[in-house]
Amino acid sequence: MYAIVRSGSRQHKVAVGDVIDIDQAAEPGSSVALQPLMLVDGTSVICDSGKLGKASVTAEVVGPTAGPKIRILKFKNKTGHIKRQGHRQKYTRVKITGIEG
Repeated sequence: MYAIVRSGSRQHKVAVGDVIDIDQAAEPGSSVALQPLMLVDGTSVICDSGKLGKASVTAEVVGPTAGPKIRILKFKNKTGHIKRQGHRQKYTRVKITGIEG
């Protein structure tokens, strides 16, 4: 059984035991509920909003993490102006503990 869940503006395909990175902040050890968009159970596929209202995907927070380093370079020709900047997006790593549907 697996599910497609929404986390912020992203969608993830998850099964029990998977570890994913999400945008929302939470304390390590706490539980997080994710919104399912679709459930697949071998023979049946559930994507009806009425039936998905009863479904839930729970996850346990493992801890904070950061994404890859993004390097930004701005350069203006003939003026000698160079600006370097870097960014690492903060994420929360969660482990999927249950899919109820």
